[in-house]
Amino acid sequence: MSCNWGTELWDQFDNLEKHTSWGIDFLERYTKFVKERADIELSYAKQIRSLSKKYHPKRSREDESRYTWCLSFAATLQQLNELAVQREELAENLNSQIACELTRYTQELKTERKTHFQDGRRAQQHIESSWKQLESSKRRFERDCKEAERAQHVSDRIDLDSKTDGEKRCSLKARQTAQQKQQAAEESRKDYVTSLNQFNQDQHQHYHTLVPVIYQRIQDMEERRIERIGEAMRSSAEAERKVLPVVRRCLDAMMDAAESIQPRKDTRQVVEVYKSGFDPPGDVEFEDYSATMRRSISESSYLDNRTEGRRHSRKLWPFLRKNKLLTLLSSPRQPPPPPPTSPSPGGVVNSPQSPPPASREPIAQRLNDLMTSGSRTRKQCLRSLKRGLSLKLGSSPADCSHLPPEQRRKKLQSRINSMNQEIQREREQRDALLKMREVYERSPQMGDASSLEPRLEEVKQNLMRLEEELRRNQVWLSDADSRLCDHSSSRQNNSTATTPGSSSLKHLDNRSPASRESPDGSYTEDHSAELHFKSRSSEFDDDFDDEEPLPSIGTCKSLYPFQGQNEGTLSMVEGELLSVVEEDKGDGWTRVRRNLEEEGYVPTSYIKVFLDSSAKGFVHSSRLV
Repeated sequence: MSCNWGTELWDQFDNLEKHTSWGIDFLERYTKFVKERADIELSYAKQIRSLSKKYHPKRSREDESRYTWCLSFAATLQQLNELAVQREELAENLNSQIACELTRYTQELKTERKTHFQDGRRAQQHIESSWKQLESSKRRFERDCKEAERAQHVSDRIDLDSKTDGEKRCSLKARQTAQQKQQAAEESRKDYVTSLNQFNQDQHQHYHTLVPVIYQRIQDMEERRIERIGEAMRSSAEAERKVLPVVRRCLDAMMDAAESIQPRKDTRQVVEVYKSGFDPPGDVEFEDYSATMRRSISESSYLDNRTEGRRHSRKLWPFLRKNKLLTLLSSPRQPPPPPPTSPSPGGVVNSPQSPPPASREPIAQRLNDLMTSGSRTRKQCLRSLKRGLSLKLGSSPADCSHLPPEQRRKKLQSRINSMNQEIQREREQRDALLKMREVYERSPQMGDASSLEPRLEEVKQNLMRLEEELRRNQVWLSDADSRLCDHSSSRQNNSTATTPGSSSLKHLDNRSPASRESPDGSYTEDHSAELHFKSRSSEFDDDFDDEEPLPSIGTCKSLYPFQGQNEGTLSMVEGELLSVVEEDKGDGWTRVRRNLEEEGYVPTSYIKVFLDSSAKGFVHSSRLV
């Protein structure tokens, strides 16, 4: 059904003006809506990117590349970044293609609307002027007619009453006046007729020509505005539809990442990572206390003759750990690394190979303080002792003998695989140099063959070094494999030949080294070390295992970067803020904490310490070493 504002709304000029003004206001409001939606999309993308960055691993950890759930989460975070990119692209399209275009179109629409309604007002003013002129001529004609009628009535009355000459002259004058009035009325009539015809023409032209044209233009303008709003809405939906395939691919990738999680594989990986290869401990042997005579203690017994009536500790492995630590009492003490000459990361002097920290006092003195201290301060002394010994253990041997058998075998096997790859690369480089030398010898104009000799000699030296290291690691690997075989065979023999509770206490002396190995990888074959330590072992065994985290006594700021590759140390970057949990005890090292899981020692000269005033008194009163 067609409609025409010029014919159907000819008398609604003011309402049309209000309606079109409201339409432009609506267009401006929709433009504002698009802009605000674009801002929301940008804010959402920023928050998604910030969330992905927050939960993305700060450092490359081997564990996160080993387990499927970590790889799946990393892939999810990567897809979230891609989603953020798509949201930013959507916001850019909303701003540039829709909001900016609507703003420009709104200004054009306001100008066009102003022009159309100015034309309508001029036409309205013209018809009103014509109507006023018509009304003026009509009133003048009416007035002249009434005056002519009165003059004629006066003239007729004088004619009837005139008898004398004077009266006759008055009658003649009245007739002349009546004639003049009639002539004026006739002229007014002609002007009125002319004005009436002119007004009718103007009115017909106004309502049948001018108004329809002007209102049609206003109607076309309104239809274009409505159509432009529809196009903007379609463009907005189309802009979002364009990013949906990428969003769908991101969601599919997230689903694939979730489907790639393999619990059984991860649990097997935990076994591969932490399996030590040690044998479980054997049965606890029966000790007969019914005999009245004092039984003799074998050399390998866990009991002390001074603790005969004392309850045995339920944990055997800490004894062996402490005996292993006692063998390190004679190891040389090394100071912490000096601060670098430049605070830049490249100016760290020997920080990756920093010597392990050690206390200035002998560890035996710390051990004596441990035995004579109270139960509360014993834990802090144990931490200090554990700190010094763990840092002395930082320099691991080349044959990986400090690792448990299974972990040692895996470490050596990984090292051998890496060396084989390096050897293969060096051989390929050697073959390429030999071929190039042959080409130079056949065609001297292409290059000097003697210039390749230094590089060729360097490659040969590298090959010899790598092959020698490969042979040495292969020997260590075969030794680790043989020990694993011996352990498994001895365990089978013990399980078939030994009855629980039937062997005497002196059988402990003939047990293999593997039977004394602890689950954490520390074991010893030195019986004298066990005898030296067994008198004090049961007194603080529970305190050694039940270690609680130390409270923070202040903060510190790193002045230089430090790469703590030894056990017990903590790596840090320049300008990092850490919590101080233990002051420097004179050995040049300070114990700090990054979070609940990362704690270690850093050189005191590398940091600036800010201690809490309330914690200083407690630290000085509880210091043992």
